[in-house]
Amino acid sequence: MKFSLPANVSERPIVVVGAGTLGRRIAAVFAAGGSDVRIADLQEAQRDAALAYIDEALPELSERLTKQGKGATAGKVTATEQVADALPGAWLVVEAVPERLDIKRPLFGQLDELADDDALLATNSSSYASRLVIDEVKNPERVFNMHFAMPPASMAVELMSDGQTTEGLLDDVAEELRRFGLEPFIAHAESTGFIFNRIWAAIKRESLAVVEEGVSTPEDVDAIMKANMGLAAGPFALMDQVGLDVVLDIEEHYAAETPTLPQGPRDLLHRYVDAGKLGRKSGEGFYSYDE
Repeated sequence: MKFSLPANVSERPIVVVGAGTLGRRIAAVFAAGGSDVRIADLQEAQRDAALAYIDEALPELSERLTKQGKGATAGKVTATEQVADALPGAWLVVEAVPERLDIKRPLFGQLDELADDDALLATNSSSYASRLVIDEVKNPERVFNMHFAMPPASMAVELMSDGQTTEGLLDDVAEELRRFGLEPFIAHAESTGFIFNRIWAAIKRESLAVVEEGVSTPEDVDAIMKANMGLAAGPFALMDQVGLDVVLDIEEHYAAETPTLPQGPRDLLHRYVDAGKLGRKSGEGFYSYDE
């Protein structure tokens, strides 16, 4: 079956499944661009935190779009516990749940069964190709990767086919995403880590190795990267922002695919994660953060 961008996307909501760090940011971007957004998450605390974040972020995002000549009245954002309650009428569903295939695969089977017949289904996975989440999907032609960096700080988003995605669909989706102030990039072949994360993984892994081997400290690695490359933040500060548990999950996935990768970086991450030091979201990671 062939899928295309629905003709009435401006009148239909977008669903974000998962209200965590990226899920709430994705929802804020789409709402600022004028789309009604429905967030689905089983945890009430996550839903409440997401709504609070979006309420705070919308003015800045809306102002940015206005300056770009893309201003729109912000859409309505709601949150619900059950995915099934959020899906009716949506033209796009973005999955932003933890990086575990045992969660993503049955979820996409559910989305494929319950979403509108013309709805598009995207995974925000930062390390898994969408080909790996479609085991229970009957319409893989409408599934693809839509990986967001970290909006609103970075509005880059990478698109990648699951190998069966309708030809030309990603180009149309990319054009629609620009309306929300996003900068889409299409990976033209399957790539673990897509474009940026494939490059970033090497930088991140070597930074971890330098610290694990006792060569330097997180603070000095970040400082020298900022000094030499003009970065706003170094790799350790960025890992804290993403969440060290998420970083570890991604590194474990890379290692499973490429067993020759060094163990040291993952050992260092394990020490922090096992101690409950997950980064900004727990108040401490490689750095300490005020509440």
